[in-house]
Amino acid sequence: MHNRIALFRAERGMSRRMLADAVGVNPQTIGYLERGDYSPSLELAMKIAGQFDVSVELLFSFQPFESVATALRRASV
Repeated sequence: MHNRIALFRAERGMSRRMLADAVGVNPQTIGYLERGDYSPSLELAMKIAGQFDVSVELLFSFQPFESVATALRRASV
C-alpha cells in the first residue's frame, strides 16, 4: 500500500511522534506505515486522514502516487 503520510506531515510541520500521539499509536507504527512496511486498519487510516482533514483515498492508494515534481511540472504547462 502506498501513502502520502510523510508529505502531509512535512506540510504541517508534524513529527512522527506528534501524529502517533494524535491517532493513538506508537511512533514506530507511523514509520512502518510511511515506508510501506505495514498496512493500516481502516480505523487507523481514517484517524490519520482525519488528522489531515483529507479523504482516505487522498492519503492511501494501492497504486503508486504521482511524484510531487511530476505533478508540478504538469500543472505549470
